[in-house]
Amino acid sequence: MRRKKTKPTLEASVEVLEKAILDLHGCKSAWVKSVPIKEIFEGETVWEGVVQVFDLIDHLTAKRCYAWLHELEGSKKRKFFAVLHRGPVDSPETAVRASIIHYFRSGKGWVKEKK
Repeated sequence: MRRKKTKPTLEASVEVLEKAILDLHGCKSAWVKSVPIKEIFEGETVWEGVVQVFDLIDHLTAKRCYAWLHELEGSKKRKFFAVLHRGPVDSPETAVRASIIHYFRSGKGWVKEKK
């Protein structure tokens, strides 16, 4: 399978990501830290950017969330990611990996725009 290289993600403001977390998961959040991530697969960079780590307020099943913004290749559109810390997702790195795997398995591709 041939993978497209992605460009670095845009950095979203903490306030924008807090709103995305509220919209996606129905709870408020508090920013903790920024973590730079470079995900490499078979010697190629498949994703590079900064993941923001948030503590969740009043979420029923998770205490933490990892959030970032990704610009869709060939488009001015962007996608927000807000991945909960639970199950195998226990760090910003595993949140990014889980998102990449989810999109490849769903047939959407990692940066392919929806039509």
